[in-house]
Amino acid sequence: MIFRFRKKHDPFLDLAKDLNIYALALVRDMDIAEDLVQDTLLKIYEKTELLKQTDFNLKPYAFRMLRNLHIDNLRKEKVRWEYSDDVKRLTHDELVASLDAEDQLIIREAFAHLTAEHQEILILIDMLGFKYAEAAETLDIAKGTVMSRLSRARKEMILQLEVSPHSSCSLNSGHKK
Repeated sequence: MIFRFRKKHDPFLDLAKDLNIYALALVRDMDIAEDLVQDTLLKIYEKTELLKQTDFNLKPYAFRMLRNLHIDNLRKEKVRWEYSDDVKRLTHDELVASLDAEDQLIIREAFAHLTAEHQEILILIDMLGFKYAEAAETLDIAKGTVMSRLSRARKEMILQLEVSPHSSCSLNSGHKK
């Protein structure tokens, strides 16, 4: 008899992947990012009573926990590091695949000129696909604040792309000034 093994979809694998992207964006170091994700997942597994609740929304909880762990780590090393230096430029894999090297560089440079607050909201909403409510819960701010912060971040990103010395970027060409 031939048995077919089916892999069950594990939501924790998807969560771990997204957490790793977010952690890497925050700390700019793969090893530290992996440590943050492991610490976050460990804390979640230790809170088994939360996981059993039917109305428990794991995704924003996990991202908020990772963010809080990151902030705790920053506080521990306050003398050597500042939060704004720990935010990594991040470009979504699908977008990267569709752009040439020059466009990727232009986007990364424009993203690097954004404030940490704008980078963070763009990562959560535009790159990781968070809903406004999830981002609000993760960042511990109001949903309206998420919406206005996102609007300002997008406008600033467009402005940074427009002022780029390499105006041939295909993302610039479709925007009206």
